Amino acid sequence: MKFVTFEVGGQPNLGVSTDGRTLVNLTQAWKKIFPCTQAPGDLAEFLASGVEVESLQQRLSELSGEEFRVMMDEIKILAPIPRPTKNIFCVGRNYREHIIEGNRAAGRDPNDFPKATEFFSKPPTTVVGHGAEVKAHAEVTNLLDYEIELGIVIGKSGSNIKEADALDYVFGFTVINDITGRDLQKLHGQWFKGKALDTTCPIGPCITHKSAISNPQDLDLELYVNGDLRQKANTSDMLFTVAQIIEQLSAGLTLEPGDIIATGTPSGVGFAMSPPCRLVAGDEVLARICGIGDLINRIVN
Repeated sequence: MKFVTFEVGGQPNLGVSTDGRTLVNLTQAWKKIFPCTQAPGDLAEFLASGVEVESLQQRLSELSGEEFRVMMDEIKILAPIPRPTKNIFCVGRNYREHIIEGNRAAGRDPNDFPKATEFFSKPPTTVVGHGAEVKAHAEVTNLLDYEIELGIVIGKSGSNIKEADALDYVFGFTVINDITGRDLQKLHGQWFKGKALDTTCPIGPCITHKSAISNPQDLDLELYVNGDLRQKANTSDMLFTVAQIIEQLSAGLTLEPGDIIATGTPSGVGFAMSPPCRLVAGDEVLARICGIGDLINRIVN
């Protein structure tokens, strides 16, 4: 089951799809299937409702006709959670070949691997959805870069979560493009400023429920710029797994429903190319993860 937030009359609506072509407008159907509760407009509101996915599936199976069904290619898709209540938690340097290419570009020992997960964050103002425009920010950065990442969406609260229990706290998975101003990242001596530019965290096109992902450590990732394949990897290449990331992040820190975690990017980023390659206005970036979908965005002035 895939959850999609989309626009209806200028307002977010939540839909669910099982075939990737059509979806049920859950916001409009809600009063018919759960008459005593408030209809959710996005995934965060669905998680807050407390309705279990299994119960939702049962109620949806009882709907008849086409009253609440819409075609996926006829809607404007938004970020699954258009305005997260927290920063996006992000993991740096989590794919071996990406670590090696980054170390070489920075003149460091290529085999200098992190001993623990490296965390940073992106503010809610960075978040946009599938099909949204991403600002080039040419007035502040000369090296805008792409990073395809598997995104984790937390489904229930917890802290000090053990690795063995970590997937119990996951609601589902999505595609994230952690767009970065590399020169700002270097100039400020830490990662936040270069990662925090407006519109530089496309998320989507959906959240795939974890029941449809048999193994989050065996997902193919690809990223294209103007049709040119730049990144290609599998989540099995992660230095720290989904479960390990959750364990380390939740140590002394409460994760809550709707929290989003970006798990790091593989090799093939623009700044490590020779010469470095940047994103510019007019570029189209497609980030694809098998089992989730294609996240497409265009860079604009």
